[in-house]
Amino acid sequence: MMFHNIPKKSLSLNLGGELVSLSKPLVMGILNVTPDSFYAGSRTPEREQIASRVRQIVDEGADIIDIGAYSSRPQAEDVTPDEEMRRLASGLDIVRKLYPQAYISVDTFRAEVAERCVREYGVQIVNDISGGALDPHMFETVARLHTAYILMHMKGTPQTMMRQTHYDHLIAEMLYYFAERIARLESLGVNDIIIDPGFGFSKTLDDNYLLMNRLDEFARIGLPLLVGISRKSMIYKMLNSTPEESLNGTSVLNTLALLGGAHILRVHDVKEAVETVKIVSKTLQSID
Repeated sequence: MMFHNIPKKSLSLNLGGELVSLSKPLVMGILNVTPDSFYAGSRTPEREQIASRVRQIVDEGADIIDIGAYSSRPQAEDVTPDEEMRRLASGLDIVRKLYPQAYISVDTFRAEVAERCVREYGVQIVNDISGGALDPHMFETVARLHTAYILMHMKGTPQTMMRQTHYDHLIAEMLYYFAERIARLESLGVNDIIIDPGFGFSKTLDDNYLLMNRLDEFARIGLPLLVGISRKSMIYKMLNSTPEESLNGTSVLNTLALLGGAHILRVHDVKEAVETVKIVSKTLQSID
């Protein structure tokens, strides 16, 4: 990846009626209202923990809060829709009381849960790890709600995805996956589509690094590109460490993602990601 290959197209997102520019990459802070996220430091199942985490995300400079109540780590236990919504409602109630104007993304693959979050809490983005595959009503729902939609690449479910890592041509198959689903979404009238290559989902360690190396091919699709590699196994398995020891690796990969054309970084560590964005943006400005 060379600096001069980075797409210069200026993009924006309509978030709840407000036009948000992506001329500078955005940082999305992760709020896990779960007891079993892969990174123990991000778990906030209690109300006091949620409030503290929300304040930290905002104080450290995040542009978006991404709230999730269903752990998507490999072999994660299934959670019923009612339990997922109960957890989300608890977190969203706190976020809206503390920061009524915050941009919020809800991490769910269930259309019914997404709709309730949008209608009851004014959530502006639906973050669907399944790319519409796990709920046949998701695409129609986000079209009707006029929300932004994060379209992620994954095969199978969180419980089975790591048994579905075979590709004849990884990048070509992923590009086809996105093209087919983007066409369907656009035919339904969904205007604000964000693509997420799904690092760690249905991909081997080598697949993840090949994907990072060729990230610019996804940036060239012309839609906002989100990258979420925060403290993931592609870091700690390669370095023989742990999620807790993976902050430095996360910053390195976030830098590479920005150089590859990423518009949004989804992270646990907001302060470090904000600093990464500032440094990379300044560097790129100096060569324009």
